[in-house]
Amino acid sequence: MARFIGWLKAERGLEFADYNALWEWSVSDLEGFWQAIVDYFALDIEGGEGVLASRAMPGAEWFPGARVNFAAHVLRHAATRGQAQALVSWSETFGRREASWNDLAGQVARAAAGLRRLGVGHGDRVVAILPNTQESVVAFLATASIGAIWSLAAPDMGPVAVLDRFRQIEPKVLIAQDSYILAGKRIDKRAVVAGIADGLPGLAHCVHVPATGTPAPDGWVLWDDLLAGEAPAGFAPALVPFDHPLWIVYSSGTTGNPKPIVHGHGGLVLECAKASLHMDLGPDERFSWLTSSGWIMWNAQFFGLMQGAMVALFDGAPNHPDLLQVWRMVAEERLTSFGAGAAFFMGCQKAGLQPGAALDLSALRAIGSTGSPLSPEAYAWIYREVKEDVWLAPLSGGTDLAGAFVGGNPMLPVRAGEMQCRFLGNAARAFDESGREVIGEVGELVCTEPLPSMPLFFWGDKDGARLREAYFDTFPGVWRHGDWIEITPEGGAVIYGRSDATINRHGLRIGSSEIYRAVEAMDEVLDSLVVDLEYLGRDSFMPLFVVPAPGVELNEALREAIRARIRADISPRFLPNAIEAIAEVPRTLSGKKLEVPVKKLLMGGDPAIVVNRDSMANPESFDWFVAYAQRRASGGEKA
Repeated sequence: MARFIGWLKAERGLEFADYNALWEWSVSDLEGFWQAIVDYFALDIEGGEGVLASRAMPGAEWFPGARVNFAAHVLRHAATRGQAQALVSWSETFGRREASWNDLAGQVARAAAGLRRLGVGHGDRVVAILPNTQESVVAFLATASIGAIWSLAAPDMGPVAVLDRFRQIEPKVLIAQDSYILAGKRIDKRAVVAGIADGLPGLAHCVHVPATGTPAPDGWVLWDDLLAGEAPAGFAPALVPFDHPLWIVYSSGTTGNPKPIVHGHGGLVLECAKASLHMDLGPDERFSWLTSSGWIMWNAQFFGLMQGAMVALFDGAPNHPDLLQVWRMVAEERLTSFGAGAAFFMGCQKAGLQPGAALDLSALRAIGSTGSPLSPEAYAWIYREVKEDVWLAPLSGGTDLAGAFVGGNPMLPVRAGEMQCRFLGNAARAFDESGREVIGEVGELVCTEPLPSMPLFFWGDKDGARLREAYFDTFPGVWRHGDWIEITPEGGAVIYGRSDATINRHGLRIGSSEIYRAVEAMDEVLDSLVVDLEYLGRDSFMPLFVVPAPGVELNEALREAIRARIRADISPRFLPNAIEAIAEVPRTLSGKKLEVPVKKLLMGGDPAIVVNRDSMANPESFDWFVAYAQRRASGGEKA
């Protein structure tokens, strides 16, 4: 960050009194700032007619006419880094493996050639069910290098959740690992993967990644055969338009299928470069973020790779054989920068872990956290039990923009419970209900200027209505993210959790509709409502309220059956903390479930304010939740 500021002075004649002044320039002179990012990082963006053709949100057009390729910006480091480590992976399934930059570039070239042999070309969708392993990185870069479009799901996701995502985008090729080892146990997903493949009728080919000795299904291509042969001579990723789709990720609202969010090559090249300033990532760093392949932080690992840093991948149970296992990787791989979900750090804190006393963490200089707010107590634990002089830099962003709104700056002080600053180029602000900016008080997190990494569109959303409804309906022309935020007078930020009804468990987000689809498919359940209650510095509490079918009692056996259904169809990550029986679900006159009012009520809101009963189809149903909230507040219900 300091070098970038010095470069701005030397090359652009720009000087700033402090970081806040730099930030103000970056969000007012968007053209000047983003061109500076291109020039400072020597990004390979060919041609084009200026930086920003239109500032409209949605619909901003960045670098019109320019051509770029995301994979090229990663693989270009092979020319200078050569035999240096690019990837190290710790996997329960595969053991420890590493790949040099030359290895990575060669594997990507061979995989790209293999995909071309399967008929994959520009705009085709390649989907994968893979853990956080070397294969997932190679497959993604190969897909991007030929202008195809990537989409990834984690192996522990249930078939309903995966099909709800992949069916929308009609993939041509599926790459899947159908078994893995987790917490020392072999998990066989062959039947699940086969069912998913059968549920995607447009598939032309399936690629099998062998893991625990399971044979490839009939007709599937072996991963090794995909990569067979020598790397093609003269391989170079194909240049594509700046706004050519790179990947499709998913963020769910409260109704309907998961939103298939399309990000572009150029926007993510810029975002990865800029983010490296805030994370202090360069070619000498050894970087890792503890993540599932189903979380946007899997994608964030490319923040490091794009700068030539070594990235360490962890594939396994973080508590096997004990909670020190991840910290062992940090110590033994001499990591300089390590990040994880806040729940991981708070779990280590609650377990009384002392990683700094047990292991050599002398190389570690930076720790990141995201997914949910990190409590002040967790800050204290990190400085006490991990390392007293580490730079702790939590960040907060989202799947929606594949980047961060607020996060770290190594030039600023660290304050417990706060993120240090707003990211450059990101006009993040707090708005009150009338759309007025507020400082020093909690408001809606909004972004008032376009970002290159904002979604190009939602797949299948031909008129853009679904995208506008997701982000721009509350404050027209302004992005509303769905988080509560406070911007401090010093320019820092505190995130207070979700302001909408999206379910966020350990950094992974799904829509409540996915829970409903699983639960309400059961004959014993007539209706249901779920809310995720997030509190600063505490684990989220997610109660599920169900209306049992006539004559059915909600007993422990039915509760366990409901948990089993969610575990199988969605993921074990989304098991409710409590399951309660209700007579009916509160609904609007148009039939929508009143999730947000129930959430606000259970987080301490005034029953007379959180909902307008005149807008309800069944206002008496809210009385049960008022009583439940009172019992929780008085300690009569588990918190």
